Amino acid sequence: MSLANVYHVRRVADTSAKACLICYKPSTSVMITPDNKDFFYVCPAHLQDRHFCSPIIDTEGQAACAKEEAMAKEIEKVKKEYEEKQRRKKERENESKSKDDKDEKDKSKEKSKDKEKSKVSNTNDEKERDEKIASIQKGTEPETKADDSPRIFALHKNFYQMRIDRLRNIEIAKRSQERLKSSSLFPSVPSRNP
Repeated sequence: MSLANVYHVRRVADTSAKACLICYKPSTSVMITPDNKDFFYVCPAHLQDRHFCSPIIDTEGQAACAKEEAMAKEIEKVKKEYEEKQRRKKERENESKSKDDKDEKDKSKEKSKDKEKSKVSNTNDEKERDEKIASIQKGTEPETKADDSPRIFALHKNFYQMRIDRLRNIEIAKRSQERLKSSSLFPSVPSRNP
């Protein structure tokens, strides 16, 4: 039976915690092979132990993280450019508003109030739109991981051999149970008269 010495760390719910392979304390971290042939529970502290296992550096995962960081920077850059454009637009509106106010002193107060209400509603619409954009961008930004520890490990030779021996013993026990259940293992009863 060949078993690759590559184990991925997975987390389970607190209610599913089981005894650690090393210290027998309840643990929610599980080390599992990619083909799901072998798994065992282990404490996160043991993952830091250099005599138990060593991390395998995931270059693809690091490349994906770098892409996510680049995307986050690009989003931030576009967001700043958009805010700058909106600020300039508001400044222009304020300048034109002051010019319009000088020209419109002769007009009635009701018309000026209507225009101000429409401008206020336009700025309110812009603010709402800006808030929606900001909320959408917050939702699309990648969440920072609280745990930046490695996810893929290789067991050291003694622990790896222990896992292989365990799986081999399980396989042998299954085969012996099957042999005991089959009728060809025991001799048959004589059919002739003595």
